[in-house]
Amino acid sequence: MAVAPAVPEAFVIEGGTPLQGRIRAAGNKNGALPILAATLLADDDVTLSNVPRIRDVETMIELVASLGADVEWIADNELRVRPQGLSSHEVDTELATRIRASFLLAGPLLARLGRASVPPPGGDVIGRRRLDPHIHALAELGAQIDIGARYEMRTAGLRANHIFLDEASVMATENTVMAAALTPGETVIGNAACEPHVQDLCRFLVSLGAEIEGVESNVLRIRGVEKLRGGEWRIAPEHIEVGSFIGLAAVTGSDVTIENAEPNDLLSIIPAFARLGVRLEIDGSSIRVPPNQDLVIENDLGDQIPKIEDGPWPAFPADLTSIAVAVATQARGTILIFEKMFENRLFFVDKLVSMGARIIVCDPHRVVVTGPARLYGQRMASPDIRAGMAMLIAALAAEGVSTIGNVGEIDRGYERIDERLRALGATIERVEA
Repeated sequence: MAVAPAVPEAFVIEGGTPLQGRIRAAGNKNGALPILAATLLADDDVTLSNVPRIRDVETMIELVASLGADVEWIADNELRVRPQGLSSHEVDTELATRIRASFLLAGPLLARLGRASVPPPGGDVIGRRRLDPHIHALAELGAQIDIGARYEMRTAGLRANHIFLDEASVMATENTVMAAALTPGETVIGNAACEPHVQDLCRFLVSLGAEIEGVESNVLRIRGVEKLRGGEWRIAPEHIEVGSFIGLAAVTGSDVTIENAEPNDLLSIIPAFARLGVRLEIDGSSIRVPPNQDLVIENDLGDQIPKIEDGPWPAFPADLTSIAVAVATQARGTILIFEKMFENRLFFVDKLVSMGARIIVCDPHRVVVTGPARLYGQRMASPDIRAGMAMLIAALAAEGVSTIGNVGEIDRGYERIDERLRALGATIERVEA
């Protein structure tokens, strides 16, 4: 069953109502996508649980199936992949244009079939997103790559190597790890990304018999094995969704408890929200956002204007920058939000300004936000997953009714978000646009 809507849809939201209750964080989208690609490395069946039922995951399932594997949902959030039928090295062009993660199939296909034909990937339009680290790393493992309308890759046999990524790219790290898992010898990846979802992929591969050292660090050592067995794996919780729910609860004065969180994945997230005046109560895997908080921005020493800036893990995640902007509009004080990684991510703030937010755009990477601002409902359209969620948060905090179009973008990253928010008392309806 596909998640993608048959017709364009919109959310109609009536804001200004505090929410109450418990909400469970879904599995990590950016963990599920590479792990689905990595199932192609196994010789036997793989069962994945806590898989988010979102559009991007459904697209990756279609991609994996189009290559010859058999994939089926066996429960609401549980998948079984039978990779034994893997036979095609050509990634479907139309499916690949839907998600950037389609490029993650290059590593497994090279390792298993010695060939990969991959079209340019799709994904959020948030600025330039280089494929150079992928290409350089796979070439250093012995792949011959011709670049035209597609990326045509082939090898007579991959060889281990010492690789230094020129940027700590999450997907390039994942592609290299997957290719190296079945490559004889020891591959060392320097300047590797170590985000929670990269760690989850590595641990998944280890559970199938891979030999990987340095998980959680930026130097990974992979000793290639002859084959990987099947097995079972539970996708780790989505820390970006946890952060989104924290921001949503804080700006609406709600009493919300978020379940199925992994506190270790929030080490850089909690201090950033504290800078925005958000208090949290943490009890194991549950995080409570107490109601009616007086959000006051915490100034730097000397009463200087503070900033929140993103970066590679363990810095504040880029995917929560949009959420931080939305929360800052409702906090007393002034703060600089510095988006270092993607030059288009902050371009959605004009939507918040139209609602009444006080935001100065300094340049493509920086905005200054002064709050609290009184927000009013508006008609908007979601340009990408995280901007859409930020607009949804602002709409729930605003006076009056907001309409958010192009909600298929939000559906790509947040499972049944309207149903889950209604369960907390939100007034939100999904309608045909």
